[in-house]
Amino acid sequence: MKTILFVLLDQWADWEAAYLSSALRMLGQGRYAVKTVSLTRDPVESIGGFRVFPDYDIHSLPADYEALILVGGLSWRQEAARQVGPLVERCLSERRLLGGICDASGFLGTLGILNDVCHTSNELCDLEAWAGDAYTNRENYVMEPAVRGRNVITANGTASLEFAREVLLALEAAPREKILEWYEFHKRGVYEVPIPKM
Repeated sequence: MKTILFVLLDQWADWEAAYLSSALRMLGQGRYAVKTVSLTRDPVESIGGFRVFPDYDIHSLPADYEALILVGGLSWRQEAARQVGPLVERCLSERRLLGGICDASGFLGTLGILNDVCHTSNELCDLEAWAGDAYTNRENYVMEPAVRGRNVITANGTASLEFAREVLLALEAAPREKILEWYEFHKRGVYEVPIPKM
C-alpha cells in the first residue's frame, strides 16, 4: 500500500482533510494507507472537536511514503509549527508530492517553498505579510481555489474539494474520469454518478 501522510496540528480543520482522506480510500480501492503525523504522539483536537491520536510524531515518520499533506487550521502561525519545516524540506528533496491547504499553504510560503512554483493561498496580501522576505513569487500567485505547481499543491481554506481533486489527480489515485466524477458528485450533487465501494 502507498502511504499518504496527513500533518495535523492542534485545532486542525476537519473539513480540509475529510474529502481527500475518504477519497483516497474509496477511489484508491485499497491501494492507499492514510496516516497522521503531528509534533508529538499526543492527541490533537480538530476545530470541530474530533480527537486524533497521531500514527507518527515528526521524528518517527516512515521512510517510504507518497505524499505529505499539511492540513490547515489555527496553529500554523505558532512558533511550534516551525518544527514541521524539516519534514517539508525532506519531502521536496525526495521529490514526493507536497500539499498545503488554507494556513498550511501560507506556512509553505514562510519556508520559501512557493518561490519557484505556481501556487495559491487564502489571500496574497496575507501571504506576503506573513511570509515577509521568505516569499518572493507574487507573479506566480494564481487566483484559483487550488493550484498545482509541479509537485506542490496549494489551496485556500474554502477549497477542500478542489484540493482533494488536485491531489488525487497528481497521485493518479484512480482514472482521471473517475476522479472528476467524484468531484462533480460532491461539488454539485450529480447523483447519477455511482458511489465507489470500499
